[in-house]
Amino acid sequence: MKIKVLEAKVVSQIAAGEVVERPASVVKELVENALDAESTQITVEIKNGGISLIRVTDNGTGIPDSETELAFERHATSKIGNWQDLQQLSTLGFRGEALPSVAAVAQVQMATSARESTVGSYLSLEDGRIVRHDSQARSPGTTVTVQNLFRKIPARLKFLKTEATEAGKIADVVSQYALAYPEVRFTFINEGKTTLRTAGSGKLRDAVSAVYGLETAQSMLEVQLQTNSPENGPSIRVSGLAGAPTIARSSRDFLSLFVNRRWVNNRLLTFAVEEAYHGLLMQGKHPVAVINLEIPPSLVDVNVHPAKMEIKFQDERLVFGAVQKAVRQSLVQSAPVPQVEEVKSHFATPSTPFSVPQTQSGFLKPAAVRSQEETPPITPLISLPLLRLLGQLACTYIVAEGPDALYLIDQHAAHERIMLEKIRNQRAEQKVEVQGLLPPVTIEMDPRQAATLRSHLPGLAEFGFDIEIFGERAFLVRAIPAVLRERDWQAALKESLDTSGGDWAENLLNTLACHSAIRAGQVMSDIEMRELVKQLEQTSLPNSCPHGRPVMIRLTLSQIEREFNRT
Repeated sequence: MKIKVLEAKVVSQIAAGEVVERPASVVKELVENALDAESTQITVEIKNGGISLIRVTDNGTGIPDSETELAFERHATSKIGNWQDLQQLSTLGFRGEALPSVAAVAQVQMATSARESTVGSYLSLEDGRIVRHDSQARSPGTTVTVQNLFRKIPARLKFLKTEATEAGKIADVVSQYALAYPEVRFTFINEGKTTLRTAGSGKLRDAVSAVYGLETAQSMLEVQLQTNSPENGPSIRVSGLAGAPTIARSSRDFLSLFVNRRWVNNRLLTFAVEEAYHGLLMQGKHPVAVINLEIPPSLVDVNVHPAKMEIKFQDERLVFGAVQKAVRQSLVQSAPVPQVEEVKSHFATPSTPFSVPQTQSGFLKPAAVRSQEETPPITPLISLPLLRLLGQLACTYIVAEGPDALYLIDQHAAHERIMLEKIRNQRAEQKVEVQGLLPPVTIEMDPRQAATLRSHLPGLAEFGFDIEIFGERAFLVRAIPAVLRERDWQAALKESLDTSGGDWAENLLNTLACHSAIRAGQVMSDIEMRELVKQLEQTSLPNSCPHGRPVMIRLTLSQIEREFNRT
């Protein structure tokens, strides 16, 4: 096959394919251009999933008539002037292929007027070529209309999903930038119906309310942290909103990540946020969060992918630590108990008057925290309302009366949290309580368990296990953690060996906490219940068990009265 130079039209369509994968790609490029143009109002209108029509209108700076045709030339941009500018990129560009790439695969019209101009301009393009250029009266700003996307490239059309799916992806683009720019008023119109309208108030919570609903917005916690890199390096700022664990979702679709307000997909940032929720979410659940990382442009490369969705950081460890610490700190200081505005777990005798401390936020006050970043422990300040013990329900839940509510505390979940932090602290201080076995016990494992046990013998010793190899699959156990002295320690050990994925030591810690905790169905005396809740109060995260399940719930007096038709 001969080597030959491709026609300019084919080259344009190949280049367009890198940028314009689907209708949502077009919307993303046009919305980013509108934001870079300092717009405060952006309207996106589509039909047939964006295939037959995409129209993006803004009130930004507009384009002078002398530059309108240049805007559709390859590699023409107002965002960079030289190579050095690429290292300090502060706009949502550059790859510089947006308008010409779109024009190469669709019919495009643009009406624009610069703020300083007395008259606007109108351009119409077919197959990437300008077929009409006129003057047109309009207010400052730009409207770009894209019609019949991929009309002449049927092979691209057949890879698109249903119109509803494509419309959903466009809605996601608009929603993400509405969250990134709460000061901009966004409107999204699909098939003539307005499905999203933000206030443009500048308040992120208002934008979240418009996108996800008022209830979700009210359950979001403020995230705010500024940190410096070693040796007085550049400042990094993390801000946004993190959802309380109670509003977790079954997918990652509600995790919005922005770097310098650019919407990105990044495994490192995703992992950092999810790691901050460690121990607060049940397995299979993911957080709702809107996180913006502000970092010097020189420390991030945004041009590793044509669609500008993927990025690289110069110092990944620094970025991970800042994001994880910011979100974790917010969760620990402000995380609410499900349906509880605030909770303090001192049990009162019937004669003790109620005294309920108040907080402005309505959420739990700061408690002790230990994070991967080795932040100093925060003194526990959790205050739970004074409660009067009523008893047990189904030998599983501790029942107590508060000032205006009934409280149910899951005894197993509560004790599991207590034991997890007790074992973790003992291990950190190398003061694990050990129970010797007389005589030692010989146990046999299956081949996979035996291999895992051999590789983790030093780690098991840190938790109080004294185990020796006694054969190919046999082991001699001389001591176990004291917390398992009255439990089935062999079952706990084997369960930890069968657990795969994640941090092995953390999985073992969770297993030990679960197996050493009081069981559901176990009868407790009043003294035991009071002591359990007293210990719960001293933990850093009393709201949830290590698996993310809630420890307590609250049924208000008004709810009870409604059920009895008293209101």
